[in-house]
Amino acid sequence: MRLMKKTHSCIRLEKDGQTLVIDPGTFSEQDAAIGADVILVTHEHLDHFNEDRLRAALEANPGAGIWTLRSVAEKISAAFPGRVHTVGHGDTFTAAGFDVQVHGELHAVIHPDIPRITNVGYLVDGSVFHPGDALTVPDHPVETLMLPVQAPWSKISEVIDYVREVKPRRAIDIHDALLTDLARPVYDRQIGELGGADHGRLTPGETTEL
Repeated sequence: MRLMKKTHSCIRLEKDGQTLVIDPGTFSEQDAAIGADVILVTHEHLDHFNEDRLRAALEANPGAGIWTLRSVAEKISAAFPGRVHTVGHGDTFTAAGFDVQVHGELHAVIHPDIPRITNVGYLVDGSVFHPGDALTVPDHPVETLMLPVQAPWSKISEVIDYVREVKPRRAIDIHDALLTDLARPVYDRQIGELGGADHGRLTPGETTEL
C-alpha cells in the first residue's frame, strides 16, 4: 500500500489500483479528493471537511462513496443517494478493497467552555490509523500511526505519550499546517527521541510504501 501525504490532515492510500482519501479539508489541496474511490471524514471542522471538495470528488467518480459521521453525512447525503454512509465507533466495513474499522467518539477538548463534537478515527487494513482530532487508542495493533503533531487542543507531551500508548511501528506527522518550519526540528527531535517509535514526516505530495 502506498501512502501519499497531502497538506495538513489529508492522506491518500493507494492499493491495487484503488484510492482511499481521508480528511480532504479546506487546508488541503483543492483536488485532494479527486480520483478517490473511498473518502473518509473524521469530523465536521473545516480543516478536515470541505463540502465543495467532497461534491467535486463524487461528481468526478460516479462509483465513489463517502463514509463519515452523522454531522457530515447530513450535509451532503441528499445530493448523492446511497453513496454517503454514516458510521460510528465499533463499525467495520469494506470499500474498494479496503477494510476499515471505526474507533473513537469525541473530539479532543479544546477548552472546557467549547462543547465537544463527534470525531471518529479510521484503521485501514488493520495497519494505518488516522485518529482525526483526538488521541484515540484503538483496541488493535497499529503499524502506522498518522500522528496529529500540533493543534489548539494539544501539547507536545500529550503527543509523545500518545505514541507511547499506541505503540506503532512508525508514526508519520499529520495536522501540521500550523506548525512553522522553525518548530519542526524541535518536534522531530522530541517525538523521535521520546516516543518509542520510528518517527518521520512527509512533505505534501511525498509518498512512502507501507
